[in-house]
Amino acid sequence: MANPTAKRRIVLLGATGSIGESTLRVVAAHSDRLELVGIAAQSNHARLAEIARQFNVRHVAIHDETACTAARASSAFPAGTKIHGGIAGLTELATLPEADIVLIAVVGIAGLAPALAALAAKKDLALASKELLVLAGKFVMAAARTSGSRLLPVDSEHNAVFQCLEGCRTSDVRRIVLTASGGAFRDWPLEKLARATVADALKHPNWAMGPKITVDSATLANKGLELIEAQWLFGLRAEQCDAVLHAQSIVHCLVEFTDGSMLTQLCPPSMTFPIQHALLYPARASQPTAPALDVGRPFALDFRPVDEQRYPCLRLAKESMRAGGTAPAVFNAANEVAVAAFLAGRVQFLAIPRIIEHTLATVKLIEPTALDQVLAVDAEARRVAQHFPA
Repeated sequence: MANPTAKRRIVLLGATGSIGESTLRVVAAHSDRLELVGIAAQSNHARLAEIARQFNVRHVAIHDETACTAARASSAFPAGTKIHGGIAGLTELATLPEADIVLIAVVGIAGLAPALAALAAKKDLALASKELLVLAGKFVMAAARTSGSRLLPVDSEHNAVFQCLEGCRTSDVRRIVLTASGGAFRDWPLEKLARATVADALKHPNWAMGPKITVDSATLANKGLELIEAQWLFGLRAEQCDAVLHAQSIVHCLVEFTDGSMLTQLCPPSMTFPIQHALLYPARASQPTAPALDVGRPFALDFRPVDEQRYPCLRLAKESMRAGGTAPAVFNAANEVAVAAFLAGRVQFLAIPRIIEHTLATVKLIEPTALDQVLAVDAEARRVAQHFPA
């Protein structure tokens, strides 16, 4: 186990996204304890060059091969920077000998091969990509057990559960309840949802996030993915994982124990809190990266049950979780295709759950024994979802 007081060397996959930018703020605020040794992005090589200069990073990976070629021809990177390309490049970064921890914050399944490679290299893994455990939880958890590496959750809800369960026995947990803001349409009349635009969906009331996850918040597909992820992370049964609406996004989870008592974790809706906890664990930051919760002023906390008529994607995610096998992978793939189609203006907002339900009903579900089987089902689910009539 790493020395908690030593400087931790970090590889950040997804450096130019919202999680990546929050991670950079944490690293800058705690530069005496954290150091970036590798950064990666899908295609934004201009921003990667800025980060490389700011943090003196010598290893850069770019998933998109065309952007990688442009980056190699650019003079924007510091002299001596090694630029890695494609999935192989992400994997090379994830296994850098000098790295202690790899933070996976890439969208979709691009982070799967690097995550498994990092675990095989006995690196700790900080997870901000829900899709990895939803798609391949069986294989990621097995790899972590084999390597002895730590899986440190970065999602605010899972990080909150992680903190509440520290020192507790899983057998003493009755259930966990993840909180959801409800997204942009929480208070819309149901009949108005048929006219919801992309611009409407991207107006999240509390969080600043990328387009895909912001739409997922509006459908509550993100909460469904988080429930599936939580089941893997904490070794729970499907019926032990639930969600509740909490408009303020201050309480991030509720953990109910068998004796009826509950523990919860509170902090402002800033991703810097869970990120700094994961990167510094088991130590704590000496000061918060963002302003802490001010309990010296009045504020209210309210909770209400999720209306699954308004949020059918959550119902579909729960059904997938109970079905097990490749059902969560199908849910995830169909949702990605549906959200991309909505963001591109090809389908209406209410088509998203219809595409997911159709795909789940069409694709044959199996209990996978090899990762290749999961990837094949993922590809089939994407094909089915893409051919859903608009």
